[in-house]
Amino acid sequence: MKSDPEYYDYWPYHNRPKIRWPDGKKMAFWVAPNIEFYELNPPVNPNRKAWPQPNPANQGYSIRDYGNRVGHIRQMELLDKYGIRGSISLSTALCEHHPEIIQMCKERNWEFFSHGIYNTRYTYGMSEQQEREMIKDSMETIFKHTGQKCAGYLAPALSHSERTLDLFAEVGTELFGNEGGIYTCDLFHDDQPTPIHLRSKKKFVSVPYSLEMNDTIAFAVNKMEPRRYGKMLQENFDRLYQEADESGTIMCIPTHNYQVSCPHRMKAYEQALDYITSHDDVWVTTGREIAEYYIQHYYDSSVADIKQKQIKFGGR
Repeated sequence: MKSDPEYYDYWPYHNRPKIRWPDGKKMAFWVAPNIEFYELNPPVNPNRKAWPQPNPANQGYSIRDYGNRVGHIRQMELLDKYGIRGSISLSTALCEHHPEIIQMCKERNWEFFSHGIYNTRYTYGMSEQQEREMIKDSMETIFKHTGQKCAGYLAPALSHSERTLDLFAEVGTELFGNEGGIYTCDLFHDDQPTPIHLRSKKKFVSVPYSLEMNDTIAFAVNKMEPRRYGKMLQENFDRLYQEADESGTIMCIPTHNYQVSCPHRMKAYEQALDYITSHDDVWVTTGREIAEYYIQHYYDSSVADIKQKQIKFGGR
């Protein structure tokens, strides 16, 4: 039995090689709007129910539909105001259900990365071939509708298997060469990018995507008031910004248009964005740009540093 997931090595945060982002920026900041599609009556998965109540789950479905009808426009206009290009964690069925949303994001040069096909269809119970086909379908759909070669992955509803990262990287290479399948958001172990072990040996990284800053976790799980969430975002930024003096850190705000874009929550969110983007030495960017820059400039030195520390201190 594995004692850990074996995706990455233990690598102490202290005394890593120093990271500086483009133009000498000391910290990277990105926003990841989850733009999702939920089915009212999805196929039954024996490992997880899509809705807590018997069908029809009108309440759960309709608030998520609110996100695509109303909340998306509201958040998009706010990100426009602060010059933030979203990195969309996309349920790719949205390309067929709401192509107008895809078009608005394309016009703003937002990034599209895969969040599976539907957020009500899970990886649990899939064979390797089934999971490969699902990942390939989502990447091909993004390319068909946006022209983008999908770089990142967040498993639908955070469901994944032991094969997920290998399959995503392999399918990305098959479809798009080294431009496809280069990062994951499914690991929450660090505040900097880290090299990930794959059976293909492809250069692949984990880009920090914070569940703690995720609006669904804040509002639906931790039951936070909007003002507390906004303050938490600023406090999280302040700590990472301070530590970035030593080596570049990353802050991500994962959002959902049916959560943070509700009218009573927008003011606190806007105040946090205003505060964060007022810092000139912060790189406001996308998940793909972080992964590409890290792989080009810091991946090899990071792997070398990990190996050196393993030799010095022992362990994997």
